[in-house]
Amino acid sequence: MEFEQQMVKKVEYVEQVIKAYMPDEAGLQKTVIDAMDYTMSAGGKRIRPVLMQSVYELFGGEEEYVEPFMAAIEMIHTYSLIHDDLPALDNDDYRRGRKTAHIVYGEAMAILAGDSLLNYAYETAAKAFSMVAEPICMEEKGVLDEDKIKLLLEEVNVRRSMERAMSVLTTKPGIYGMIGGQVADVELTGSRLSEEQLTYIYENKTGALIEASMLIGAILAGAKDTELDKVFKIASNVGMAFQIQDDILDETATFEELGKPVHSDEKNEKVTYVTIHGIDESKKVVERLSKEACSLLETIEGDCTFLKELILYLIHRKN
Repeated sequence: MEFEQQMVKKVEYVEQVIKAYMPDEAGLQKTVIDAMDYTMSAGGKRIRPVLMQSVYELFGGEEEYVEPFMAAIEMIHTYSLIHDDLPALDNDDYRRGRKTAHIVYGEAMAILAGDSLLNYAYETAAKAFSMVAEPICMEEKGVLDEDKIKLLLEEVNVRRSMERAMSVLTTKPGIYGMIGGQVADVELTGSRLSEEQLTYIYENKTGALIEASMLIGAILAGAKDTELDKVFKIASNVGMAFQIQDDILDETATFEELGKPVHSDEKNEKVTYVTIHGIDESKKVVERLSKEACSLLETIEGDCTFLKELILYLIHRKN
């Protein structure tokens, strides 16, 4: 199957998963739920849940308990977009081709919608724990035969993997990840950035959620620590390349292609990779980082064909 067809199927699957986990629009809190759904339903590439599910499959994962984590990572990503678009931050009126949440619902409700998506993401991810059986109690079951011991170990390992995945999900979007990068971005806007400062912002503001997505997929599938190290390095490269490509598109794409205002970095007086290195050099770095990620991916056992194509797609994307 061609990559484009696979991508369409994966995105359709992600959309079904997200829809299944979104709350019903009812009660006195209906307006904020409507604002949550308005932004979540605006579409997008769904790169993060697609990455999570694809890495999960690469390491042999087959269970449905990855789905709550897939929905959760997209909720966290979407909450960050709602807050990024607010007047206090990027002050953007359009996102994914439609008016942003604060334009439609007002600033107060947009802030609450972002807060709600973040909180609901953790509620959603926690539902994965109810999808596996509680470990067998030895006192209740008496002497365990070999099959029961094997089942016990499997259940314990699954729950430990979920706990580890939850730790990643709660840490990467926080002050030692996405928010940390956002803080540096806000405080340093208008300043001359060093390469180290810009790298910190990119690795955290953008890279942290991509790292979380790929790591969670690998963790839930039972990947070994040595394999997780490789996944982290791959994700780090992908995250950096993804953000630099964003910088390039902000300079070269149209509003119709991006679905949001162009030249917003210049408008907000932000120093970017393109500002420092220029478009041509930035394109070379995106290609180098992506090829390095693909090369490392090939050292992992399993069929990595789709993931390689996805990484290459991220290089050449137009929005």
